[in-house]
Formats: sequence, C-alpha cells, structure tokens
Amino acid sequence: MENNSTAFWHNKLKQLQAIVIIPTYNNAKTLEDVIRSVRFYTENILVVNDGSTDETASILSREAIGLYTITHPTNQGKGTALKHGLCKAKALGFRYAITIDSDGQHFASDIPAFIEAIEQAPDTLLIGARNLSSDNMPGKNTFANKFSNFWFTLETGVKLQDTQSGFRLYPLQKLNVDAWYYTAKYEFELEAIVFASWKGIKVTNIPIHVYYPPQEERVSHFRPFQDFTRISILNTVLVLVTFLWIYPRNFLRKLTWTNAKRFFSEHITRSKESNLKITLAIMLGIFMGIAPVWGYQMLITLFLAYVFKLNKVIAIVAANISLPPIIPFLLYASYYTGCKVTGVSTDLNFSDLSLENVTSVIEQYLIGSIIFAGISSLLAGAIVFSLLSVCRRHQTT
Repeated sequence: MENNSTAFWHNKLKQLQAIVIIPTYNNAKTLEDVIRSVRFYTENILVVNDGSTDETASILSREAIGLYTITHPTNQGKGTALKHGLCKAKALGFRYAITIDSDGQHFASDIPAFIEAIEQAPDTLLIGARNLSSDNMPGKNTFANKFSNFWFTLETGVKLQDTQSGFRLYPLQKLNVDAWYYTAKYEFELEAIVFASWKGIKVTNIPIHVYYPPQEERVSHFRPFQDFTRISILNTVLVLVTFLWIYPRNFLRKLTWTNAKRFFSEHITRSKESNLKITLAIMLGIFMGIAPVWGYQMLITLFLAYVFKLNKVIAIVAANISLPPIIPFLLYASYYTGCKVTGVSTDLNFSDLSLENVTSVIEQYLIGSIIFAGISSLLAGAIVFSLLSVCRRHQTT
C-alpha cells in the first residue's frame, strides 16, 4: 500500500485513533474544500458549526455521510467550539484530535507531518508553526504571535516559534478537556497549551504551510481590540498563577534530599563565588519573596540578579520563601509590621468592608511588607554570612 494513497492514510489515522476537528463560523466559501481535502487522510471528521448564518448548514447536509457534527444555535466563540469538539472526540474514544481552521489558510497535506511527529513522540501536543515572514502575512498577526510567545515562555519556561496557530494535534487522553478551560474565544488556544505544559505534557512546534489570501478576500472574526484585551487579561491571570503556584509547586517537587545536597554542593560549599556574593544573592531572593510584587517576584529577582551579577539560581531559590503554606504568615507579618510602624491598631475588622477600612489595611500591608522584607533580608544575610564564614574559611569575601 503506497504511503500517498487515501487507503494508507485512513488506515494510519485509524490505527492512531486520530480524528480531525474543524471549528467553523461563517466560512461557507472555504469549508467544503477543507472538508474534502481532509477526507483524503481520514474518514473521522468532526465539524463544529458555531452558530453560522451563511450556507454552512447546507454544506454540512451535503457532506453529512460519515461526518460527525456539533451545531451551536448561536455563535459562542472559537474557544467554546474547540472545547465542545475536543470533549466529544474524547468521549468517542479517540486518542488524538487534529484541529484545522475552516478558512482555507491551512493545508490538509500537512496532516502527515503531524502523524510522523506524534509517532516519534507519542502524547505530545503539537502546534503547527507558520512562516511568519511569508507573503501576505498580516502585521497584526506577527506582533500578536510574538507577544503570545513571550508570555507563554514566561508562564511555562518553554520556548515556541508559534503559539497561536490553530493547526494542532491534541493528545486527548492526557488532557482534562472536560474540566479545564474558562475562556470562550481565541484566548482558549493559549490557555490550552499553558495548562497542558503545567500538567507536564510536552508542547512543541512542527513546521506547516500557510496561505494568506489578499486582504480583500480574507474572512476574519478576530477583533483586534476586544480579543487582544481578553488575551492580555488571561496572560495577567496566568502569570499570577505561575509565580504564586506553579513555580513554587515545581520547586517543591524537586525538593528532594539528593537535589538539596547537589544544590548546596554546586552553589554553596564548592562554589567559586565569595561568601559576600552568595549572601547578597540570598538577601535579594528573601527581599523579593516578601516584597509586595505578587506574581512578578521571580521575574524581578532574575532581572536584579543579572544587573548586580549575583547567582541567579541562589536568588530564585531564596525567593521561594513565598511558598503557598508560608504566604499567610508573610502577609500577616507584613501587615503587623506596617501597623506597628504607623501606630495603627493591628485588629482586623472583617465586619467593616468600607473603602476606607480596606484602603487602610492595604496601606499598612504595603508599608509593612517593604520594612518586613528589609528586616528579614538583613537578618537572613547576617546568619548566612556568619555560617559561610565558619564553613568556608578558604573563601575570601
């Protein structure tokens, strides 16, 4: 059986338990061609009609034989369409779902590239990487993709060339598609890969072809201001979760006796850095871990460690003083310090939620957190420097 025949690819995707999902909204001009091109590779196709008001229903009626469909009475957004499609595909028992847009920009002929990649690395989440310098590539797409790539790296530590392409392969059995996700529109595709990476699923790019028709022929439902605003809000939330939960969680998972001994050996006892440099790195981390910049402690710590040429690993480890179990103590200690410094009562009146009371509590916390962070940093520095002076006499300061 030749590997360029319909029978070969139908059998191949059937063996891999793969289905192709096509979300669509008012793309009647291109939908039929997309469905027929995908049918060369598989008979398992799911089209999600997201409230289309054009000829989409008629096209699906003509192509109905062997086609799975979901129809939304009204438009609910691409994110909801994808979520419903992925949930149904998982419920049907498929292991993988390849998603392809219905606007004709993607080529079904790239499906073999996804199949080859998933056979080499099973249960990976694959994202088709477009050539961002191709002809007719909208400038707003290039900027939005670079913007999205930056935040994805910050939130996961994974670098990707393209995080916004809708041509993807999802490992359904590894994803909690029926429980995850909160967004309904374009931002879903970013949320999905961030959650997957947090879950430990490998997320990577594979090169694909893309066609951008001339401006006058394009059908796009992306609304730059509204959708970009939603994506920005999502990234703000994801960054907060990253630094308040994901990074501390990952740190605790790696906090084994073996790793601890390795860390102290490499960065403390056998380090070529002076006692003073090590102490300053720890002081920086302690200060930033307590300072009122929740969600950005790690990022600022890395930047300052780079500026002052301090050990970044030590600084980041020290900044993890703000682990979730310790956060309540740090919050109250900061508030208590602020109250003592300004002479305000430390009693918290939860029955009075007036703007004045809430503002006062926040003010005491902000003042106290800076002072408490400074005191904690100095105290930790004194203890650490004393211990290092005893344990590392051979090092100079």
